[in-house]
Amino acid sequence: MKDLPHPDTSRGMQPNELLPLRRNYYAMISNTKHRFFLSLFFFMSGLSFSTWASRIPTIKTTFSFNEAELGSLLLALPIGSLLGLPLSGWLVSKYNSRVPLTVGYGLNACALAFIGLAPNIFSLVTAVVLFAFTTRIFNISVNTQALTLQKRFDKKIIGSFHGYWSIGGIGGIVLSTVLLEFNVPIQYHFMTVAAVMLIVTLYSYQFLLKGDRSETGNKLVLSKPDPYIFYLGLVVFLCAICEGGMFDWSGIYFQEIIKVEIFTYGYLIFMTFMATSRFLSDIIISRFGMPKTYIMSAVCIISGIGLAIIFPFFWPAMIGFSLVGFGTAAIIPMSYALAGASKKYSAGMAISIIATYSITGMLLGPPLIGYLAHAFNLRVSFVIFALCGALLIPITQMFFKYQKLSEKTI
Repeated sequence: MKDLPHPDTSRGMQPNELLPLRRNYYAMISNTKHRFFLSLFFFMSGLSFSTWASRIPTIKTTFSFNEAELGSLLLALPIGSLLGLPLSGWLVSKYNSRVPLTVGYGLNACALAFIGLAPNIFSLVTAVVLFAFTTRIFNISVNTQALTLQKRFDKKIIGSFHGYWSIGGIGGIVLSTVLLEFNVPIQYHFMTVAAVMLIVTLYSYQFLLKGDRSETGNKLVLSKPDPYIFYLGLVVFLCAICEGGMFDWSGIYFQEIIKVEIFTYGYLIFMTFMATSRFLSDIIISRFGMPKTYIMSAVCIISGIGLAIIFPFFWPAMIGFSLVGFGTAAIIPMSYALAGASKKYSAGMAISIIATYSITGMLLGPPLIGYLAHAFNLRVSFVIFALCGALLIPITQMFFKYQKLSEKTI
């Protein structure tokens, strides 16, 4: 967004010349405010998710789960997301996105509190499904807002939104680490975070974008898959396996393989470098372009996982997890930005379709790691992440070849 002088400093201008200047100035102020509060929602979303993910080892211990049983519990997360997907797409296409965004996030806070209070496995699974269900509604809505707001700025800002999600994730991990040091029970931890989430939701609603519902491209066309969306879907599917697996299993890896008492270190370094990468991603993409950025991301994932598996010691694992965090960070923001340029679907519907692939990756990733770890061991199961990273290279190259061919035929 271009800097504009304050209207009061424009001396000697005629009223008819001053009016457009005032409009542009106050539009800039309004968009900056929208960006701040939307960033706040991304931040709080990261805080919420990492609060849950960082205490998975606590839940595993509390309910005496083995790896396979924990994998089955984690299966409830993507199932809940799949249940929320059609509803979220319909809500965003029918209403302005700020309504499902705030309602979904408010309910998400309640679900997080219920996870901490769950007295038995049945209530725990129910709370996890509700948590995932409401997360999906919120995610589709907040990314629709982000793509709409991006159109009002001259520079790229999508990466920074996802960067704030990662910063929130780091904040959640740091908070969890401190509370673990003081042996604070999980129910008090989750209820406190949920209360903050509700306060932010109620206050920030008034500052979100209005009137962002698209009038076209809101219907899902049941026909042969659109190659443009299909390739992007495969990309986010592979990335979701890596992200979801690292979110859910990095703490367990440091607890059982690296043998450290404070098991949040691995998750913390992963999220720290993910945040760093997301804030740098807009600059990296502008410098190298998306095709090369995808390749660099894949190389970081492969090398990072390889380092952590081959050398299962504290510092090699920390460096490896940091490389994986740096590699995975830019993939989903880039893919969402490309999806928003779809000529067949509106931004909200395109993201909703892409999210289906992402959720499927989340569906398969964490449980698959759990079952492989139970059958073999946790180190062997992490090879899945390296394979996904390797597949990203040919699939992204096919996408950009298709994109070029499509542009030539127009």
